[in-house]
Amino acid sequence: MKIANIEFPDNPVFLAPMEDVTDIGFRLLCKRFGADMVYTEFVSSDALIRDVKKTKEKILFREEERPIGIQIYGSDPDAMVEAARICEESDPDLIDINFGCPVKKIAGRGAGSGMMRTPDVMLEITKKVVKAVNKPVTVKTRLGWDDNSKIIVELAEQLQDCGIAALTLHGRTRVQMYKGEADWSLIGEVKNNPRMHIPIIGNGDVTTVEECRQRFDETGVDAVMIGRGSIGQPWFFKEVKHYLQTGEQLSKESFRWYLDILKEQITQSVERIDEMRGILHNRRHLASTPIFKGIPDFKATRIAMLRANTMAELFEIMDEVADKVVRNEPFKREEHSIV
Repeated sequence: MKIANIEFPDNPVFLAPMEDVTDIGFRLLCKRFGADMVYTEFVSSDALIRDVKKTKEKILFREEERPIGIQIYGSDPDAMVEAARICEESDPDLIDINFGCPVKKIAGRGAGSGMMRTPDVMLEITKKVVKAVNKPVTVKTRLGWDDNSKIIVELAEQLQDCGIAALTLHGRTRVQMYKGEADWSLIGEVKNNPRMHIPIIGNGDVTTVEECRQRFDETGVDAVMIGRGSIGQPWFFKEVKHYLQTGEQLSKESFRWYLDILKEQITQSVERIDEMRGILHNRRHLASTPIFKGIPDFKATRIAMLRANTMAELFEIMDEVADKVVRNEPFKREEHSIV
């Protein structure tokens, strides 16, 4: 499979762009474990052209992350063009336009999946961005605004006519947000439309290796993009790739091995930002990681871990957890009492 001149292996698996998740440290880990393509956190076009420092930092990446896409969002065509040109100076492999984010502060302003209510503006932005840059331009969007306006089959053809190099589809409407089940049948309909010739990437509810295989088999998509299923477990890409290649589950590592990966992720963030913000940035990963699920009487310890303010305190709790899991010792309810 190819996106423009970027070549991928069979059944490629991509890391979805996610705000406050896909920072450089997490991307590097996902890349190490087999992600075939990674994306930056999505970037506001308005903030980028205002030269907001925090926003400019989001488009920085390392060579070992390639291929990498920078994702931008906005509702003003001229601002999106200018932002795309700024991104192009960072030399990513492609520029992705976010027409899929459902959160109110973005969609409510007409950006992200808010564009599903103004498809003419969406197409105008896409045409202008494609024309303005030399990098391949791709789009990520949803099925429609709500169940009564699932316009994606026709819209996909129109986006293709704008000159995009690939299209990523999340199998929900904007109104659904992240609730209910992703509808991959419409993703498959777009992929199997004989008038479509660009790669179609499917996204939504891929949380197991079996689901990933099923999505490829049932829809014929060119790639699968994994978002929330990777949070707290960058090694998920290694498990998925192994299953796609062999049809077998990858043997599990030791509990401490997984814990060490999370500690490495936290350490990278702390070294790059600072201790407090580095820890805060990774709390979502700690809260979501599956390695702590199923541990009896773990609630108090989990809360203490998520409230830790220093690496020393956090790693001490994590090491205590590892020791107890290895020795199969119970977690006493009074341990790490909630204040």
